[in-house]
Amino acid sequence: MKSIAIFTILFIIFSLVYVNAQVGAVPEGSVSLFNGKDLSGWEIPEGDNGHWKVLEGVIDYDAESESQSDKSLWSKKIYKNFELYVDWRIKETPWKNPGVPLVLPSGLHKLDENGKPINMVVPDSDSGILLRGVGKCQANIWCWPIGSGEVYGYRMDENMPPEVRRGVTPLVNADKNIGEWNTFIITMIDDRMSVELNGIQVIENALLPDIPLEGPVGLQHHGSKRDGEWISPPSLVQFRNIYVKEL
Repeated sequence: MKSIAIFTILFIIFSLVYVNAQVGAVPEGSVSLFNGKDLSGWEIPEGDNGHWKVLEGVIDYDAESESQSDKSLWSKKIYKNFELYVDWRIKETPWKNPGVPLVLPSGLHKLDENGKPINMVVPDSDSGILLRGVGKCQANIWCWPIGSGEVYGYRMDENMPPEVRRGVTPLVNADKNIGEWNTFIITMIDDRMSVELNGIQVIENALLPDIPLEGPVGLQHHGSKRDGEWISPPSLVQFRNIYVKEL
């Protein structure tokens, strides 16, 4: 009986440690944006028809929202300066993306001897964490070699100064393998953004000119089908452990 009791205690301790490992270092003073049961606190796209849903305690998306307008999932509350903690994972990559560029640390694309971008084919799914209510400002989630966390809308904007495009380019690819859980800690202070991915700083105090002063947080829709086949990378993603700390 004593050995059974000891085993039970050890099992409980292990379970608690395991749960804490799953949650990670949630910022002290944070408020949960997802209760693990339903999408209360989120604006479900009108006409979505159940494609954004909660499945086994996580937010699950199949990239097939039937909404006729914005298909992304947005928080009901708006935020100004904050620290956002979110776990995410890519479920699968049915789309083979033929146009993935080799991105330099400057944020520009590496060119061949003819001045054409050097592209590669990678299995790809595509989503992101949308910030301040605008699609241009997001921490990308995808399978590109550049890594997740980059701010594509600013990096690709040729009207932006070189230091802006360089600042929103990840310092390192810190993604885990496809199918595994990743953790973002995103900090927004005024027009500056920092992103930590799996404990590694990938974006550090990047300048985002003209970003709105406040807005909701969003989970991005991406992808479309033609004749039942994907014609762009779909956001086949899941999210859990979403916390925000207002600063």
